[in-house]
Amino acid sequence: MHTGLKITAFAAGLAATFGSAYAVGGAMDPAVAAKESSHQDGHGAKDRPTAEKGAAEKGAGEAPELPGGLQISQGGYTLDLSTPRVEAGEPAELRFAVVDEDTSRKVTAFRREHDKELHLIVASSDLTTYRHLHPERAADGTWSTPVELPEAGGYRVFADFTPDVKNAEGVTLGADLAVSGDANPEALPDAERTVTVDGYEVTLDGALRPGAGSELKLEVEKDGKPVTDLQPYLGAYGHLVALRAGDLAYLHVHPNGEPGDGRTKPGPEVSFTATAPSKGAYRLFLDFRHEGKVRTAAFTVHAGGAAAGESVPENEESAEHGH
Repeated sequence: MHTGLKITAFAAGLAATFGSAYAVGGAMDPAVAAKESSHQDGHGAKDRPTAEKGAAEKGAGEAPELPGGLQISQGGYTLDLSTPRVEAGEPAELRFAVVDEDTSRKVTAFRREHDKELHLIVASSDLTTYRHLHPERAADGTWSTPVELPEAGGYRVFADFTPDVKNAEGVTLGADLAVSGDANPEALPDAERTVTVDGYEVTLDGALRPGAGSELKLEVEKDGKPVTDLQPYLGAYGHLVALRAGDLAYLHVHPNGEPGDGRTKPGPEVSFTATAPSKGAYRLFLDFRHEGKVRTAAFTVHAGGAAAGESVPENEESAEHGH
């Protein structure tokens, strides 16, 4: 664990860390924000709106929706995190529920997507710690999962789900989590075309574009040889989450193809289509399974700039600098 400033009034510090998240999201260019959604579908990359419950009465004059994960309440649902604080490096249990704002009751009916009723992501504000967890739901709608987070500081918890009600769409809610201890936030890692995790080399090809779908290809190798026998994980050969640096706006993308569709191979390449909600730095987290174990490869990319290993076209570079 890094040594650093001892957190004594952690709640105040956490509020300062994440208070800017709402301001950053709300200050986005409305023309860009109007095009965005927290969910992406790899089979054509269509943006998915939030639940119809909150969208049915949406008027043309209303402000555009924020990206997923920036709000604790959205689309008629609220994320109730009953474990707002844990100790760094200590085993803990996260407990939470999704509450229906109309009835004030915990939601107990969810649609199963990618093998799960709900996907729970936990990430540190500096994007150096990432966990994709699989909580269990009790009959009363309370979810719980064990977790152990190595570093102190501010974290964000994301609940990604679709209520099992007529015409419902996906929702991603976010809540702050305090991890107490000696906090020393790190700088965002540099953009690298290839990263190594547990002896696997994962190479990223492609660029993340603001306001437009683009293909991201990730190739997995081990000991210098392509991995051609990736195992399905959550119904796919890879699972990708993107978080925007600064406010941790959430993108959830899925592969182009799936096991058993007759055209998608089990590696070495996994392809995704994604749309960035705005220019800026993002952290991509690829979960893949091989030899019975799930591993995570993380990349820093810059939407609206050069991807790892890619040059910016001259006309784009001029546009970015206002020429």
